[in-house]
Amino acid sequence: MDIQALKSSFRKIFQTEPVLIKSPGRINIIGEHTDYNDGFVMPAAINKAIYVAVSQRDDQEIHLYSESYQQKHVASIDLIEKTDKSWANYILGVADQIKKRGFQFSGFNLYLDGNVPLGAGLSSSAALECATAFAIKHLNNLDISQMDLALISQKAEHEFAGVNCGIMDQFASVFGKKDQAVMLDCRSMKYEYIPLKLDGYKLVLLNTNVKHSLADSAYNERRSQCEQGVAWIKEHEPTVNSLRDVNLELLEKHVKPKDSQVYQKCAFVVKEIDRVVKAADQLANGNLNALGNLMFATHEGLSKDYEVSCKELDFLVDFVKDFDGVLGARMMGGGFGGCTINIVKDDRIDSLIDQIKIAYSNSFDLNLETYVVETGDGSSLVD
Repeated sequence: MDIQALKSSFRKIFQTEPVLIKSPGRINIIGEHTDYNDGFVMPAAINKAIYVAVSQRDDQEIHLYSESYQQKHVASIDLIEKTDKSWANYILGVADQIKKRGFQFSGFNLYLDGNVPLGAGLSSSAALECATAFAIKHLNNLDISQMDLALISQKAEHEFAGVNCGIMDQFASVFGKKDQAVMLDCRSMKYEYIPLKLDGYKLVLLNTNVKHSLADSAYNERRSQCEQGVAWIKEHEPTVNSLRDVNLELLEKHVKPKDSQVYQKCAFVVKEIDRVVKAADQLANGNLNALGNLMFATHEGLSKDYEVSCKELDFLVDFVKDFDGVLGARMMGGGFGGCTINIVKDDRIDSLIDQIKIAYSNSFDLNLETYVVETGDGSSLVD
């Protein structure tokens, strides 16, 4: 990211000197569809980020500019409303949440740019929300904790973007640390850092460049299937509040006889929560081979049992399974498109990318985008 060019663009538009803040995109090593079931996730921030250049105004107006969309937007703190510009809603939603919490803050100028690929499932929207929350806090010297920055950003996505997301994306964007994954308990919000030592290996993301229309409806359907399974068990086991409290025996006894599909979806989540716990142990011991095997098992479950994969994602995971130098791979995110995440030996990355791009293009007549990513730090000021 060209920091000087970013500052120069800001000065041209707003005729004042900016402060620069960045907030990273994220990957999730393992733990898919576990967040809304009170389970564990294991995200990490990456070295691709959303950058916002900001300055304080002496009025109540919010002046925004997006480099990607080449669009301006002006709003007022006194009346923060949704707009038809989707990128602006992420910023306005955060300002709205901070205002609703009773904080006083002045108007601001904000210029938005970044190098998180849009639509790749790397949570560019969460990064923008967290960068905005950090910026408003910093400009006005507000007493907002890191956890509240994440929660404010999540609520903004619920209310202004209309996406009922879990906390993982915003949490990773705020709390990420270089060379660390974060094991987050989505029930208690307790977390611990686990060293992500990839000696001789790197994380490679393969972007299908597809987003199938099933994504949103299937996500909502899976959530309701999980809730149904819990409700049936709760009739017999009153202490059960989520799939986090459930084991396979309870599912066999109380859910399978009623609905085999609901059983299958709930069983995936129960197994996936267990895989995250195992993955944390293996990572702590530096056992990348075992982590890779758990990732392959997660993909198999997401594809066959939870049924949120697609032929493009399955193709990419199947291709790398027998490729020398790949330890593990799986689809990442909600499903039906986006990226696979792969652990690949350094000296095999170029060869893998060359071969898989050709194979993917031949099979689907689509371009395969590839990103070699490293872990990075969470939301911060840029000097």
